[in-house]
Amino acid sequence: MALKPLLGDDNFVTTRLDQVIGWARKFSIFPYPFVTACCGMEYMSLSSSHYDLDRFGAAFPRFTPRQADMLFVVGTISHKIAPLLKRVYEQMCEPKWVVAFGVCTCTGGFYDNYATVQGIDTIVPVDVYIPGCPPRPETVIQGVMMLQEKIANGKQDW
Repeated sequence: MALKPLLGDDNFVTTRLDQVIGWARKFSIFPYPFVTACCGMEYMSLSSSHYDLDRFGAAFPRFTPRQADMLFVVGTISHKIAPLLKRVYEQMCEPKWVVAFGVCTCTGGFYDNYATVQGIDTIVPVDVYIPGCPPRPETVIQGVMMLQEKIANGKQDW
């Protein structure tokens, strides 16, 4: 075996439990898409074989927030739907992460009016912002990779 010369007579490898759990979590992200507007079309293109989100462990969407640990908020959020978004977030189990997908989700975009939430970080805490109108799939992949790093390096709660 290739490890035998490195380990000598020792038959075990030690590491921090936080690092092992972080590594495992970063490749098993269960997304729940909260799609409300036109960015949903670009979000759907991420599921194609061309972009292959499966390699990041984040492709198969969950059908209930109780099964998910990543909330993908895609599109414009109005003040009328904001309480529903808050409720979906509260239904998710810990640990949970939120990704703001698109400029309307991040800052309200060009909808600077009384009916639109000017950034979902006023409703739920956001871990990764992915700007664009709509964001390109490559930008979304970069955002997922940034979230993976945050998950892997984060402090694990017991």
